[in-house]
Amino acid sequence: MSTERGQRRPGPSPALSLPRQALWILAVAAAYYGTGRLGLLQRVVVAGAQVTPLWLPTGIAVTALLWRGARIWPGIALGTYLVIRTLGPVEPSALAIIAGNTLAPLWAYAMLRRAHFHPELDRLRDGLALVFLGGLLPMLLSATVGTGVLALVGTLPWSGFWPVWAAWWAGDAMGVLVGTPLLLALPRMRLPRDLYRTAEAVALLVVAVLVTLLVTRSSLSLLFLVFPLLIWAAVRFQLVGAAPCALLVSVAAVWAAADRAGPFARHGILEVMANLMALNGSVALTALLLSALVTEQNNVRLKIQQACEDLAELVNRLSPRARS
Repeated sequence: MSTERGQRRPGPSPALSLPRQALWILAVAAAYYGTGRLGLLQRVVVAGAQVTPLWLPTGIAVTALLWRGARIWPGIALGTYLVIRTLGPVEPSALAIIAGNTLAPLWAYAMLRRAHFHPELDRLRDGLALVFLGGLLPMLLSATVGTGVLALVGTLPWSGFWPVWAAWWAGDAMGVLVGTPLLLALPRMRLPRDLYRTAEAVALLVVAVLVTLLVTRSSLSLLFLVFPLLIWAAVRFQLVGAAPCALLVSVAAVWAAADRAGPFARHGILEVMANLMALNGSVALTALLLSALVTEQNNVRLKIQQACEDLAELVNRLSPRARS
């Protein structure tokens, strides 16, 4: 979605009244807790610790910060506390995990603001910023704090530190790379006005579901078939098409990995996690970066077309004067 030159890009909303701010904090906490419970349904055990390959609450947290600013951080902390409480009694050491899960999205938000990130993801640099500054780099904090706390209190043996750390980091980062683009695209999701485009969107949805179920449940190595699907979605519908497809593929892959089905059968847990991380990372990067690149090129084309139209109009206005 392009923005005319001189207009202000959307950022965090102005200061809210105290009751509305409290409602937003509670909404963020509820969304964090709800997606966290869903993520725990597909958790796996790595070196004796429970981890989730796709932790969507981090995507909720980063998106909420981009929409409402840093003042909604208590909602992230409250949501983390509620998720931890579902796993058992909340020990004092859990405060460090809550702090890490809260500070990591705040760090991501600060770096994205500093990089002048556009929530529309209409430039390639915005896609790269979300990948590295919003996902891969800041989630090192939550993974390091969380895994370190588990090892220090004796819940996790030090020999299992790095496998759990890698799984924790990948799950948090994938939550941002898969969840945040989808949430940022939601305000722009509308049915196409053109009948042909509507039919194409429906066809994309049907094919995406069928192909995803096939490749994640088949014993054959067919996971590569999701990439033509992502290319179709990104080129034709940009982020509003690519983001849902990426989420569909990632969720289906995590589901199959947890069930040890399809291409994830007959493999050890570390092999399964490595394959799953590689697949989800490749899917997220393909969908995000390609859609951002196509959007940027479309905006450039529209600006050139508008400039040509303005120039033609100016020539038409000056022609009578030149003849006179």
